[in-house]
Formats: sequence, C-alpha cells, structure tokens
Amino acid sequence: MVFDFLKRTRPVVETKASATGRVVAWGSSGRVAWSPRDLVSLAKSGFQGNPMGFRAVKLISEAASAMPLVLQDDTRRFDSHPVLDLMRRPNGAQGRAEFLEAVYGHLLLSGNAYIEAVPGAGSVPGELHVLRSDRMALVPGADGWPVAYDYSVGGRTHRFAMTQECQPICHIKTFHPSDDHYGFSPLQAAAVAIDVHSSASAWSKALLDNAARPSGAIVYKGADGQAQLSTDQYDRLVSEMEMHHQGARNAGRPMLLEGGLDWKPMGFSPSDMEFQQTKEAAGREIATAFGVPPMLMGIPGDATYANYQEANRAFYRLTVLPLVARVTAGISHWLSTFTGELVELRPDLDQIPALAVERDQLWARVGTAEFLTEVEKRILLGLPRIQEGA
Repeated sequence: MVFDFLKRTRPVVETKASATGRVVAWGSSGRVAWSPRDLVSLAKSGFQGNPMGFRAVKLISEAASAMPLVLQDDTRRFDSHPVLDLMRRPNGAQGRAEFLEAVYGHLLLSGNAYIEAVPGAGSVPGELHVLRSDRMALVPGADGWPVAYDYSVGGRTHRFAMTQECQPICHIKTFHPSDDHYGFSPLQAAAVAIDVHSSASAWSKALLDNAARPSGAIVYKGADGQAQLSTDQYDRLVSEMEMHHQGARNAGRPMLLEGGLDWKPMGFSPSDMEFQQTKEAAGREIATAFGVPPMLMGIPGDATYANYQEANRAFYRLTVLPLVARVTAGISHWLSTFTGELVELRPDLDQIPALAVERDQLWARVGTAEFLTEVEKRILLGLPRIQEGA
C-alpha cells in the first residue's frame, strides 16, 4: 500500500540508566555551610568567636564559681577541714574561684569536666588540676565502666588507671541521650543558632566595609541611544568607585558623574532589614540553650521577666544552683574516698544576694511553723541535723 510506511514504527533505542536516577534531586541553590561540630572547632566558633556564646559561658561559670560553699556532714558544719583547705587553694597556680570557673567552663563547652588528684602527704590529695576535655579519652572496660583515661598532648599519652579505690580522675558530665560515656553540652545544642548569629555579624561587617548592597545604581544614557560603556570607561568607573566611594572612611562623600551617567538611589529591601532581627533571634536561642535569661545578655525586645531582679533570681534558681549542686556533689563523693568520711560540699544559699528575698521568706515561714521539730526545721533550711533535745 502507498501509506504502509506510516504504519512502520521506529526501532526503540535502548537507554541505560541507573535505577536510582529518578530519585536524584538536583538543587539550584547552594548547601548550607555549617561549622564543624568537633569540640575544638565548636569552642572556637561558639565561645572564642561569638560574643553571645562567650558571655553565656562566662556569666554562668563566674556566678557558679563565686558561690560560697560550706562543708558539712549529717551532724555538723565544719569551720576548718582538710577538704576546705584543699578547695581554698587547689593548686599553686589557681585559687578556688579560678579552679571552679575552669571546671564549669569545660562542663558548659564540652559537657565533660575532668579533675586530676595529685597525691599528697595527708588524707586528701596534695593538689587538684582541671584537665582539658578535648585531650581526654575514656577507656571502657568489658563491663562498660571506665577502667582508664588517656590524656594526650603533642603526640604523647599518659594513662590514668581507674582500678584503685582512690581514683585519680573525677569525671563530671552532663546528661547525653545517646552516649554512655560523655556528656552533652549546651554549646552543641546552640550550634545552629551560633552559626546564624555569626553569619549575621559577618553580613553586618561586610555592609560596613563594602556597603554589601549598593545604596544606589548608576544608569548610563549615552549619546545616540548608546546603552553601554566602553571597556576603558567601565574600568575607570569601577576604579573610581572602589578608590573614592567605598568603605567607612568614604561614607557620605559626594559623587561627580559625567558623560551621561545618572544616579538612582536605592533603599534596603525588607529581607535586608530582617538581618538584625534574625541576629537577635539567634542570640535569644543561644541564651535559652545555656539557661540564661535574654535580659541578662543585653538582648533588646525581651520582656519575659518583669524586671532585671526577677530575671537574675530565675537565673540563679534554674541554672546556676543545679549546676553547682551537680559539680559539688561529684567532687564531694570523689574526695570522700580519700578522706574516708562522708562529707558534703554544698552552696551556702543564705549568702547569695540574688536569693536573699526567698531565703528570708523561707526562714520566716519555717520559724513560725510550730508543728515542726527543731530537727525538721534544720533539714528544711539545709542545715546539718542535730539530735532531738540538743
């Protein structure tokens, strides 16, 4: 037939492709660049390179290390004791506040704090030293409990054996939901907010240095409908802009235009104006991760607390006190293995100015409770117990 060629089908060309080719997604935008999450990099970007992270860690560690401590057992509070002398001057280079600030700082930055006991002549260690968390590695035994700690510096490693009764290392850690041996730090939880805050700061710096977005546009209207500058004209214009109209020192300098050039001013877009709000929101997230009221961090626009005094009280009650209680309990139990007596270091709540109002109310309420015995009243006030009738 004449039209048989229309019925002919073209041969199927065999194509070869991966079975997963259909699920490969090609993105048109770049990937988000997050900072490294290892301890050293995170400490550099979140503490050494970010004012919010630095201030949060310093605020907590300094407040916690300055908190007065008392030593007591079940029946009395000690005015003098070898443990008090040791804590008053843990080593030749650090006093109590400096030593505890380092402990709290490592705990906040890495979730782990390591204290080394140097043997002494008496019943307590001769010195206490805080060891860097990034240099320490836990060695688990067959049962999962640590049998040693390896401390590595400059290619050399020292092993602290944990098999004896008086262990040379006190390891204090925070809760970690997916790690049996190491703690989880607030800095890790705030890592994304720290990246956002640092990026917003970098954008602001670029705005000051280079006017990140031009404040206007130069429009060329050449003669006879010419719409483009020559190469020499363009290079000269760019050179003039960079030399005389860029940077903070040239801000506000008038511009001389010639040869058909016209200046069209431009303002900031709404997305540009949101950078400052994004930075403040990231700072608020950092403060929240560390447990510091944003008001104490100087973040504007935060009205969570009625006043500064209430925010400061909440800071001590919800953040500083739990942290101090965790650390002092760990150190007390550890040092008790050296002394052989059950003594406890704890914060003296009656000497904390931020909690003065609460303590006054508690003392007044307990003092007028006639149905309580003297022993029960002392327990409620956090004082050592005494025998009935004493």
